[in-house]
Amino acid sequence: MEKGKAKESTQIVATSLRNLQLDGNTVNSKSTQNPTAFSLQSQSLKNSRKGKPSPSLLSLCLGVVGSNLEDIIDDLPEIALPLPSDIKIVMVAIARRRKLLSDEILIALADSSWEILDVSGSDVSDSGICHVANICQNLKAVDISLCRMITPAGVSKLLQLCHSIEILRWGGCPRSDYTARRCLSLLKPNINDVEGESWEELDAVELTHGAQSLRWLVWPRIDKDSQEILSLECPRIIVNPKPSLLGFRGTEIPREAVLQLVLDDPIVEDIDPRTWAVSGINASRAPILSVSTPNELSVAEKFRLAFVERDNRLAPKRAKNARQHQRRAEREWVMMDERAKALSLASKATKSANLRKL
Repeated sequence: MEKGKAKESTQIVATSLRNLQLDGNTVNSKSTQNPTAFSLQSQSLKNSRKGKPSPSLLSLCLGVVGSNLEDIIDDLPEIALPLPSDIKIVMVAIARRRKLLSDEILIALADSSWEILDVSGSDVSDSGICHVANICQNLKAVDISLCRMITPAGVSKLLQLCHSIEILRWGGCPRSDYTARRCLSLLKPNINDVEGESWEELDAVELTHGAQSLRWLVWPRIDKDSQEILSLECPRIIVNPKPSLLGFRGTEIPREAVLQLVLDDPIVEDIDPRTWAVSGINASRAPILSVSTPNELSVAEKFRLAFVERDNRLAPKRAKNARQHQRRAEREWVMMDERAKALSLASKATKSANLRKL
């Protein structure tokens, strides 16, 4: 019985192989009778004639790993150690599209050779962005738009450590827009050291907080006040450039500065889009509201953010007052304590004696 079944199955396979059409220019007679099969074969022939390259083995492997990324997150720090930088950045792009990108994944995959970073719409916070700023100081294009967990402190750290950033993308949601407005002072030229005896002694790094190389700023929902501030006080920064054949004022607009294009799309152009559609997640960006409503943030959240801003603004003044109180307390102690008063008078007498000798 078993030999008979084996013989029968062998004949079926042989018949199937004989029915295959190995020549791409011929169409099976059975398929011509079925219009659906004929249309599928015609479409495959058109695709083959277009010369569309097949995905590489590496792209296929990255697609498989990316579709199962949630299963290896706990072991990702050990797995990522021997990986090249180009594979790490692909994993970050896939994680972002799958809504899995967090501080844990970003810190595990961060590489010093990166020149672009797209964490838009992710759960990355100040902790992750500061860690990346310490490692990836050669970044030239960064997208932190739609990141509700990134505050002005994280943006300040990023701009202070990554002096090569030429393109910055932020805003896009109420929280991110609020952070962008609070960070406008970081883009303005500001002298940090005025103790030098002449202008020649000032270093170029001391003239600004950061973002010395920033040239292009992408801010989808920029308000009029911020637009005016940037145009008046930061004329070197071009906000939301519109693509044109002639460029912008004779300067070619880089692809990374075009609002309609996703920053990390070229990184995953060889990866099957089904990789990040495993959970029904679309690769497109979250919709950007065209009109801002007055109820973007709750009243409690507005009060909290206002308190944090006021607290940060008054921190230097509180420190100054604390120093003044300390000096006043020391003077009072000197006046009240006889020994301290004697030591103070003795030091003054010594100074006056030294001055007389000179």
